[in-house]
Parts: sequence; C-alpha cells; structure tokens
Amino acid sequence: MTTYTHGHHETVLVSHRWRTAANSAAYLLPHLAPGQALLDVGCGPGTITADLADAVAPGRLTALELTEQALDLARAEIAARGTANVDFRTGDVHDLDLPDGSFDVVHAHQVLQHLADPVAALREMRRVCRPGGVVAARDGDYAAFTWYPLIPALDDWLALYRRVARDNGGEPDAGRRLHAWARAAGFTDVTATGSVWCYASPEERAWWGGMWAERIQHSAVARQAVTQGYATEADLRRMADGWREWIAAEDGWFHVPHGEVVCRA
Repeated sequence: MTTYTHGHHETVLVSHRWRTAANSAAYLLPHLAPGQALLDVGCGPGTITADLADAVAPGRLTALELTEQALDLARAEIAARGTANVDFRTGDVHDLDLPDGSFDVVHAHQVLQHLADPVAALREMRRVCRPGGVVAARDGDYAAFTWYPLIPALDDWLALYRRVARDNGGEPDAGRRLHAWARAAGFTDVTATGSVWCYASPEERAWWGGMWAERIQHSAVARQAVTQGYATEADLRRMADGWREWIAAEDGWFHVPHGEVVCRA
C-alpha cells in the first residue's frame, strides 16, 4: 500500500459515507447471495460494507483496512446499524494473512488506484477467493472527469490532484486500466463495465462542490501539495473559489466515470 492520498479528514469522510452498494457497487449486487463469505478490501467508513453484509447474510463479511485507526471508522458504522455478520481485520492487500480460497467474493472499491502494485493485489485477491468465486473492483478515472461550465481553476485542481496521487505511487486514472490489470493478474474470465456518478441539481452541486472546496484546502491532499511544493496556499484558495463558482452555476454539471471488473477466480 502506498500513501493514501485522500487521508481521513472529515471532508473526505463526508464523501465516503455517502457511498452505498446501490450507488457504488450495483455491478456486483447480482453476484451476491445469502450465505456467501465476502472480503471487503479497503472498507473505509463502512457504508458500502454494511450494505454488502446485508446482501450475504447470514454469511459473514470480513472488513479489511490497513490500520486499526481506519478500521475503527467501519466498526462505528457497523455498530450504529446493528449489523451482526461483520468481522474486522487489518492487513495489506498485497500480502494477505488469509488462507487460500477463504471467500466466495472479494471486493475492492476505490482501492486499486492507491496501490503500489495493483496487479499483485489482484493476484492476492484471487488467491483468497475460492475457485469459481468472484473478484470485483471499481475505481474512478480522474483524467476522464468532465464538468461544465469550464472553469480554469478546476483544471488546475484536477492536474494538482493527479500529480500528488502519482507522487504517492498511485494511479489516479485507474478506471480505464482495471480490465488490463485483471488480465495481467491472470484472470481469463473478466467482465468489464463502467458506471458514473453525476452531480447537477442545486443540492448535488452544493454537496459535491462544497466538499471539494473544503477538501482542497484542508485534507491530506492539500497538505501534501503544499509540502511538496506543487501549490501554495493561495493556489488552493483559488481552486476552492473555482469550486464555489461551479456550485453557483445554474447549469453546472459534473460527471465522474468509473471502471468496473467482475473476475471469475
């Protein structure tokens, strides 16, 4: 695992807690059934995790994070929902301390883009999946982000994020690479699809744009950008203002594409 570019600032968690199985793992849901064992790699704050646990109950879901601190976020969500079929475990997806063939389904959402070696991670996900089981991954593709109106400060924001992410050893344009990575990991039965998040209503613009206006000034991305000399505090304020300009645009629209793969082990 490389440096997690986003970090766990509250501006990041606001975005991650919005995610559900319906809006972030719909491609996987037809492959889930009661009684399955599921490994959720990089479970984050646990909102998708809880939905997936419901889908496989009474089967068990194992929520995996790199650190106990990160895992505590999922523990809190699972406890708040009263979900009873979730186990928690720390570990590095490049080298899982789990037996071969332990799970019917292995899932990762917005994880591979942050990894030092996503192909090795997919091989490891395949190892812990039973023969005939499903390995599934979904990742955004930052270079394909599209918005209107055209605001130069948002071009600068995107270029800065991609530079920081790559400096951390990740691949921010992961979505388009998932199919290739899966094949390189040895999968021969791969279904590759895509889906989007789209923000256009006043409420959606206020939420998405407001979150990024804060994140680009206060999250780990902001700290890294300034520390590494890629941006000044004034640059970050200008990007935040660009997000607020986008929020105010009545015809504002933002499109976030994702790549998805369902791989048979």
